[in-house]
Amino acid sequence: MQRTRFNWLLASLAALTLTACSGAEEQAAATPDPVHFENGDECHVCGMLIEGFPGPKGQAITEKDQQVRKFCSTRDMFAWVLQPENVNREHTLYVHDMAQTDWQNPNDTALIDAREAFYVVGSTRNGAMGPTLASFARQVDAEKFAEELGGKVLAFGEVTLEDLNSGMAMSGDRL
Repeated sequence: MQRTRFNWLLASLAALTLTACSGAEEQAAATPDPVHFENGDECHVCGMLIEGFPGPKGQAITEKDQQVRKFCSTRDMFAWVLQPENVNREHTLYVHDMAQTDWQNPNDTALIDAREAFYVVGSTRNGAMGPTLASFARQVDAEKFAEELGGKVLAFGEVTLEDLNSGMAMSGDRL
């Protein structure tokens, strides 16, 4: 009788493990890929054309309806993401890894998960509309950028609306 209970317990644990693994695989498969920036794309925040401007861009893909929102800069992406109506929603977010692409013309093959990226706030480099957050896949690359061009390194979850506003003020002080 005890052996039967033990076998039943092992079978239950195996089934639970398989279920948990398959759920993770389904969730990973459900994550949408980044979308290329095309001629004529407009920024969801400011309405400006995205192509032809320097610095990292951002995009948000809503989980519910897979709607893609594109941003002319990481600053505009954060301005949208950090709004009260968006901050707790699930979005797949992408930004350019600036260690892998040219600042003047970011390549879409360098798009990375924005939530895993590191950001330099307050550098001397400008994006599409002035100050922006330089985005990097690796913290060491962000630190090197900040050492050369100023600013502070933050993880995704550390960026606040105040950081976005302080970047504007810092840039204005240098003009």
